[in-house]
Amino acid sequence: MFVPFDEMPAHSRIWVYQSDRPLSPDELQTLASSLEKFCTDWSAHGHPLKTSYCIEFSHFIILAADETAAGASGCSIDGSVRHLKSLGTQLGVDFFNRNLIPFLVDGTLSLIPIAGLRESFAGGRLNSETLTVNTLAATIGAFRTSWMIPAGQTWTARYLPSAKTA
Repeated sequence: MFVPFDEMPAHSRIWVYQSDRPLSPDELQTLASSLEKFCTDWSAHGHPLKTSYCIEFSHFIILAADETAAGASGCSIDGSVRHLKSLGTQLGVDFFNRNLIPFLVDGTLSLIPIAGLRESFAGGRLNSETLTVNTLAATIGAFRTSWMIPAGQTWTARYLPSAKTA
């Protein structure tokens, strides 16, 4: 059962999917239509889930499920992954590339390859205060309170010039 994202409770579980490139307005419309239908039909073991989605920065899809009435099962989560993989194939975008790390640089979202983080920090493009997207948020409450966090407060801090290398 689809409900607007803003009406989902803070304890709702979320899954964050990041595209490997910005999505066009037409692609965003395709995603919105497909995701609303998916959320309307999303169920776990025959029990409808109270679900929603939002799209942020033309890069991120956040799926949400209020597990109060019925928990999202492994099969239902697998179904969401299959749906996102299918949409990615249809749109020519990868929602599963975890090697690109999002940062807000001069008001624009930039995806930096993990292999380029140390150089980006050392060269001054990024610093400990550069905002990054918290793709590890597990609930809507965490999403709402810490969606953007300084790089120095994340695992990327290990790439800061002052960070000790192992």
